[in-house]
Amino acid sequence: MGFEKAITLLEDLIKKAGGCAVIDGGFATQLERHGATINDPLWSALCLIKDPDLIKRVHLEYLEAGADILVTSSYQATLPGFLSRGLSAEEGESLLKKSVTLAVEARNKFWDAVERNPGHSYNRALVAASIGSYGAYLADGSEYSGCYGPDVNLEKLKDFHRRRLQVLVKASPDLLAFETIPNKLEAQACVELLEEENINIPSWICFSCVDGENAPSGESFQQCLEAINKSDRVKAVGINCAPPHFIESLICKFKELTEKLIVVYPNSGEVWDGRAKRWLCQQKFWLSASFTISRSYFRDETAVVVSLQSTKLATSKDYVAVVVQTQSTQKYHPHDIVTVPLPPPSTEHAKALEIPSAKTSMDSGLPDS
Repeated sequence: MGFEKAITLLEDLIKKAGGCAVIDGGFATQLERHGATINDPLWSALCLIKDPDLIKRVHLEYLEAGADILVTSSYQATLPGFLSRGLSAEEGESLLKKSVTLAVEARNKFWDAVERNPGHSYNRALVAASIGSYGAYLADGSEYSGCYGPDVNLEKLKDFHRRRLQVLVKASPDLLAFETIPNKLEAQACVELLEEENINIPSWICFSCVDGENAPSGESFQQCLEAINKSDRVKAVGINCAPPHFIESLICKFKELTEKLIVVYPNSGEVWDGRAKRWLCQQKFWLSASFTISRSYFRDETAVVVSLQSTKLATSKDYVAVVVQTQSTQKYHPHDIVTVPLPPPSTEHAKALEIPSAKTSMDSGLPDS
């Protein structure tokens, strides 16, 4: 697929979604809900080896819940990680390709089913191949500190990401998602790698954030976005795996720093303990919200989409939705936030998402702090 056609796919999806495309939620969380044990350096990628059918099941559940974009299970799937488990390079590459194939198969199966119902309100989802940061591979929490040490330079980061990127691209996802990037150096490595490999799949680069102001490394987002803003191959930037209460102000900040689309997908408000390999709950009110996502609208009714609330799939909590935003010359208005009900998955493919007009029910959508 040509680059321009791929960009058109993304733009068309955002338009069909009313200006806001919803991304799926916490993947590992949903795997664990189904009984998967992933306390492992490979994390959710372990299921690529042990239970690929469960991965496809989770993709289908998020599609049922209204996701417009599926992010693959490759966040922590790296060739060095697979090699450390005794797999061959060929086996590792096969698993990377499988992560895309499983998402594409789930998307196609779901879309074939809903298309038979002329009254459905779903969009044909796009598949974004997840590329976790170097810190995610280290599994030591450094994706939340940005501290990679003096031996990690630009070339080492490019070499680390290169082969995985090549393999994922060959699997033909619709998008590439560089996730939880903690510093300017790795952002620059991602941008340069896209150029060197002549990648013709639209990409987004998302940073983590632990203070609500800067990248985890302490560098300003203005510094981190310098290389990204010069790249035509990166179509969107944003924040993932950061506390929800940071998101609104960070969207405002990013709107001042870039003209690219904005993607946000916060966590539940918990804090990751890299040593204990577990989340420490701090803000339980995020976990009590059910079946809601928040979408922040501009006055001209083009939208920045923000997932500020947690959501539930089936019987348990989860935090949905990433959102991709259309462009507007209007200033973002914090009060223009609409809360949209999101029903649990159903087998009847009922309406999963209905976007109201920005002129109706203006609500802050934010819990009390």
